[in-house]
Amino acid sequence: MTATYQRIVLASRPHGQVTPDNFRLETLPLPEIREGEILIRNRFLSLDPYMRGRMEESKSYAAPQPLNETMIGGTVGEVIASKHPRFQTGDQVLGMFGWSEIGVSDGSLLRKLDTSQIPLSAYLGAVGMPGLTAWYGLTQIMAPKDGETVVVSAASGAVGSVVGQLAKQRGCRVVGIAGGAEKCAYVVNELGFDACIDYKAGHLEADLAAATPDGIDAIFENVGGEIFDACLARMNPFGRIALCGMISGYNGEPVSIRNARVFLTMRLKMQGFIVSEHMDLWPQGLQELGTLVATGKLKFRESVAEGLASAPDAFIGLLKGKNFGKQLVRLS
Repeated sequence: MTATYQRIVLASRPHGQVTPDNFRLETLPLPEIREGEILIRNRFLSLDPYMRGRMEESKSYAAPQPLNETMIGGTVGEVIASKHPRFQTGDQVLGMFGWSEIGVSDGSLLRKLDTSQIPLSAYLGAVGMPGLTAWYGLTQIMAPKDGETVVVSAASGAVGSVVGQLAKQRGCRVVGIAGGAEKCAYVVNELGFDACIDYKAGHLEADLAAATPDGIDAIFENVGGEIFDACLARMNPFGRIALCGMISGYNGEPVSIRNARVFLTMRLKMQGFIVSEHMDLWPQGLQELGTLVATGKLKFRESVAEGLASAPDAFIGLLKGKNFGKQLVRLS
């Protein structure tokens, strides 16, 4: 075991687009744990769009990321030292230790993981917060019925890919929206969506109309902007929208809704949500997701950057849609 470890802190708040200069890589001495504590070597770090909002000082659902502190983020790793009765060396665990190679915990908010049938990294994706986000938005807000048409933006991403597969298993017609022919081919051929629209092809509205001949009954929205507006124009009466993200405006750009009148004319329901506010439903969601992954009925894809120092560039790429599937950083 080395005597030091590395972490990345938020060095400055971005003005517009995030840049590598907003982060700083630091080397620190390995901490000594006290009675009742656990020392964890993080193996994978999750990079997620919500981190962009935390970098701002603006009012939101959570406190801003403090400057000069470890960047927030979910991690999975291995217990390498324990003075806690419930954890032993070698245990695989899920925590929130951020952009860091090492974590120290008193055991609270730390969950042991069973990796006999589910890969360790999947607990940051399909069987983790992104998967639960997909499951909650679909089951609790969209509540699609057999035969209804569901549209999912950012369909090849960690959240969207799960939404679409769960909707198909519930008998829906599922249409994805993604950037590029390769991502769209994956969404249809590997994930089983009925159709996928490449918004980069330049004829979004026409392609969406062709893919949704009976209109749209429910939307899982990750992007906002012109993609969301195009979908709104196709909504059926009493449609439901789960508003998960607005990644088109994560660099500070205004995100307007030009087709807002359809909320009245089509009597639509839209609800934003933060999955961490619904912990009472996590056991139910995790049970379904874990069973589906373990039995091969829920597929997922990962983009893995190597080493902690690669995290800033990988995160910037995520905000620009360069990742394919769940974005992770392999830490060791």
